[in-house]
Formats: sequence, structure tokens, C-alpha cells
Amino acid sequence: MSKAQTRSTVLLKHHLTALKLPTMTAECEKVAARCARENVDHLGFLLQLCELELLEREGRAAARRLKAAKFPTAKELGSFDFTAAPTVNKPMILELVRCEYIDRRENVLLIGGSGTGKTFLATGLGMEACARGKRVRFHRVTELATQLLEAREERQLARLRGQLAKLDLLVLDELGYVPASQVGAELLFDVISRAYERSSVIVTTNLPFEEWKEVLGSERLTGATLDRLTHRCTILETGRESYRLRDARRRRRDGPAVRAGSDIDAERAEL
Repeated sequence: MSKAQTRSTVLLKHHLTALKLPTMTAECEKVAARCARENVDHLGFLLQLCELELLEREGRAAARRLKAAKFPTAKELGSFDFTAAPTVNKPMILELVRCEYIDRRENVLLIGGSGTGKTFLATGLGMEACARGKRVRFHRVTELATQLLEAREERQLARLRGQLAKLDLLVLDELGYVPASQVGAELLFDVISRAYERSSVIVTTNLPFEEWKEVLGSERLTGATLDRLTHRCTILETGRESYRLRDARRRRRDGPAVRAGSDIDAERAEL
């Protein structure tokens, strides 16, 4: 490399660093050498550098969104075992993966027994939304109710409401496992009411609609909550029989000879 080329490279890297383009800084020499070999013109060289920078930025942004969503564990929809959950409407899940329901401010309700894949599907849909540029937050219902009550006591409720209002998708997991207090139920309703037609909500629950009163405490509040959640909504049923229990029975029946393989299948499904 000539002195002029060396000077140009040093200056280029300096300017790219000043412009906060780290990927272009790191890759410019490598891309320049490849373009020279392939007889790519200057515009082609610049295009390739810009594409690398953009891809890297999108990857970092997606990683930040995933971290901010606070999913308890990563659940890729591609690893969901639909054969083990035959009641799940696979075509509908594949439609939801496109995230158009979020653009339309629609909701998703996942209803089924424990161990039937509700949280897996909700997490997978939430992760897909993160990958597509959506702001997502995962909350277990009991934990969110506790946060809302604490924020109310500390006069920080407006701040928490503001954070939730910025979301494109709110995932509320496990509605129905623990009844909420009257104030907690009212605060949860307030979150759902504020999200109505402004953002999307995914709710997982083990309760049919007629039993939601056991969690929310009153027919009035239950009716108002369901009215907002189901107005523009996709409802998916995951069945009542737990995959984990079914898999455990099969392993006991089949014995140790196939235990390892079954364990791998169960790990992959993680329903």
C-alpha cells in the first residue's frame, strides 16, 4: 500500500469513527480489497459498507429490544412442537408471526390448561415482534399487579403508566393463577383500558371467560376488561392436557431405553 493510500485509509477511519460508524470503520479495508478484486466501482463499495453498518445496527437494536422485553426465557416459535399440541391453530400462529395484528392494535388471547404451550407461544410471538422493530414488555400478571400497587404507594404510578404506554405489545402471562386484590384488579384493568386501540396485548390464561371473575373480583370489572380485550382479538385455544404430564407418562411407559430421546424432545418443545 502506497503512502497516499495509507494516509487515505487512516483519514477514512478517523472520519468514520467521528461519525460513529463502527462497522464501516472496522470493515472498510476488507470491503475495499474485495471490491478491487471484483472490479466493483466506488458506489458499489459505499453501498456494501452502508449495508454492513445497517445490518449491524439493526442487530444491536433487536438485541436491545429483546433485553428490554425481559422475557424469562427465550422461546423461538420455530422450535414449537405443533404435533405435541394438536389443538393449537398453526396457520393462525404463522399469520400472527407477521405482526400485522400489532399494526392494527389488535389483541391475542391464549387460553388453555397448564403446560399446554401458552407461555411458549406468547414469548415466541413477543420475540418475533422485537425482531420486527416493535417495543415489547413481558409481565406475569401477578408481578405486574404488585409493581402497580408499589408504584401507587410510592406515587410513581404515572411514571409506570408512561412506560407501558410507549409499548407496541404488552404480554400478560398467567392471568388466573392467583386472584388479584380489588385495587390490584382495578390497576390491571386500567393498564388494559389504556392500551385499548393504542397498542396490542397478549394474554395467557388457564381460565375460561366465565371464570375471570375469580381473578378480577367483580362482574362489572370482568365485563369491562373482556370487552376491551376481545373487541378486536384473536383467540387461540391450546387445550387442557399438559404436554409435560403426557410426556412424563410416555417416558414411564417406554422405560429407560428411550428416556434420553424423549428428554431431548421435551427440552426442544419446552411447553
